[in-house]
Amino acid sequence: MALDSVYQRGDAVGAALMSVDQCESNLRSVRKGRRFRRISFWKFSFWLMLLGALFSLYMVAFGFQVLFYGEQDEEVLLSTKSEQNTSGVDVPRRSKHHPCEAAFAKSVDYVMDPKDYVNFSRFVLKYVDEEDYLIGSTPKPRFGGHQTLEEREASFHAINQTLHCGFVKGPGGRSNGFDLEDKDKVYMNSCVIVVSSCIFGSSDFLRRPTSKRISEYSKANVCFVMFLDEQTLSKLSLEGHIPDESGHIGLWRIVLVRNLPYEDMRRTGKVPKFLGHRIFPSARYSIWLDSKMRLNTDPMLIIEYFLWRSGSEYAISNHYDRHCVWEEVLQNKRLNKYNHSAIDEQFTFYQSDGLTMFDPSDPRNLLPNVPEGSFIIRSHTPMSNLFSCLWFNEVNRFTSRDQLSFAYTYLKLRRLNPDRPFFFNMFKDCERRSLVKIFHHRELLSVSTIP
Repeated sequence: MALDSVYQRGDAVGAALMSVDQCESNLRSVRKGRRFRRISFWKFSFWLMLLGALFSLYMVAFGFQVLFYGEQDEEVLLSTKSEQNTSGVDVPRRSKHHPCEAAFAKSVDYVMDPKDYVNFSRFVLKYVDEEDYLIGSTPKPRFGGHQTLEEREASFHAINQTLHCGFVKGPGGRSNGFDLEDKDKVYMNSCVIVVSSCIFGSSDFLRRPTSKRISEYSKANVCFVMFLDEQTLSKLSLEGHIPDESGHIGLWRIVLVRNLPYEDMRRTGKVPKFLGHRIFPSARYSIWLDSKMRLNTDPMLIIEYFLWRSGSEYAISNHYDRHCVWEEVLQNKRLNKYNHSAIDEQFTFYQSDGLTMFDPSDPRNLLPNVPEGSFIIRSHTPMSNLFSCLWFNEVNRFTSRDQLSFAYTYLKLRRLNPDRPFFFNMFKDCERRSLVKIFHHRELLSVSTIP
């Protein structure tokens, strides 16, 4: 009995010791699990923070191009892509272009209109208003009219003449397009200094001039006119841009254009771009800017700097990459900006009429052959108006790519009028960039190339 009692106590003690060992083992397992969880938690936190930092860096470098696509410079977009020509050979990427400082007057208070600051060429221009077709003929009505090659050749002479310059009516005074309301015509007839732009076919967003950078003088004395078609006006209204009682959205006076003269919206846009002297018959100065731009500079300072100070009557910037129209032709084909056969027809015609390749070392070369045509400042002088009509007629006759016809038009006008000076200012592209903020066109958001 005593021995059995001893054995029972021994078994109890052994069981207790085994229980203690098991508890300690379980405790070590729990502690090990907690330690593992702490290590796993810190590792997970570390990798999560690392991934977050990498994502933030990515968004800083690339993400805002997606989030704010409407704010990115169209020309900078081209620098991020490798373009291909029709033979499949990559074109080198373009470098990013920057604005440079322009020495504008301190304020409009320092600006004075020099009414006779240069002895510009003087002659009288009248315009073909209506065409009567021959009996039995039914030519297709054309906003630019049916100019013969003989009439075209004669129109390049800077003399008193009547020439085609858009707004040509058909028999009986029938309109061939670009119809405006009477109240808008009355307003535009009163404009002496004009800033204008256009959006047709809902191809762009509405970008208002930066009001805080426009002087009170300019707000009171400069007409800011935006031409829209019905489709665009409807689209902008859905986006919250609704004209007030005076027809304004911000500084822009909205002018509705009905009966567009061309199916090609780009060609239709050349009407207000080139024919401002016809749309604003009382204007002395005008500034044209493409709808991809927001004006950030007072228009009076622009006119003083680019026209009055340099004694010029027409100012446009050179192209940011190309200086020879041969390069522009190739680039239009690489990017399929227009029908290749139509480009070839136009370029062959120009070469047969004396257009030669630009050579910067040739002292006879007056300026580069390719402009960046999105910003134009002009005085409405006879030579400026004639050049604008001639350039429009080329766009009306050939392709709507006006950079292809600029050099031919300018050089032919100078060649045929050696005794008639044309005071032309081709300024630096970086100066153009200092005047405006450049955005994408709306249509760029859904396509991969610039049209």
